[in-house]
Amino acid sequence: MVVTRWGARFLGRRFPCAIGRGGITPAKREGDGATPAGAHRLVLGAWRADRRTPPATALPLLAVGPHDIWSDDPRDPAYNHWQTRTETPYSHERLRRGDRLYDLFFVTDWNWPDATPGQGSAIFVHLWRRPRFPTAGCIAFRARDLDWIAARWTGRSRLIVRA
Repeated sequence: MVVTRWGARFLGRRFPCAIGRGGITPAKREGDGATPAGAHRLVLGAWRADRRTPPATALPLLAVGPHDIWSDDPRDPAYNHWQTRTETPYSHERLRRGDRLYDLFFVTDWNWPDATPGQGSAIFVHLWRRPRFPTAGCIAFRARDLDWIAARWTGRSRLIVRA
């Protein structure tokens, strides 16, 4: 899949998408709101089992629970990793959100699994709010497009982000 500021292409189809409010950058930093340029793999998917069925995909899938978080704090020893905690002193993103953005999402291998603190975290492919509404650095699609992409994603597929 090739993603640019104006959309994405995958298997000969074009999809509208949303990228980070900071645009696309080759020098991603934590909190800059930018989507990192490069070739990325999708390593796993997650879904809200209380809101939808799991998608058809070859990727490993996890159901999001009420205490699941993703660390975005460079001071956290588990920076840029999924955790299940009821409390933590570190900044994090809740994976079970009130809105529908993470009802289905996929984790990229950006700065993962060996995360360098400050180089960016939680770069996901997830559901959008609406066309071109910026994300915090992720790539977002409408639900039916994300389901279509997930069903056709293989271990050889790559997410190529170009400025």
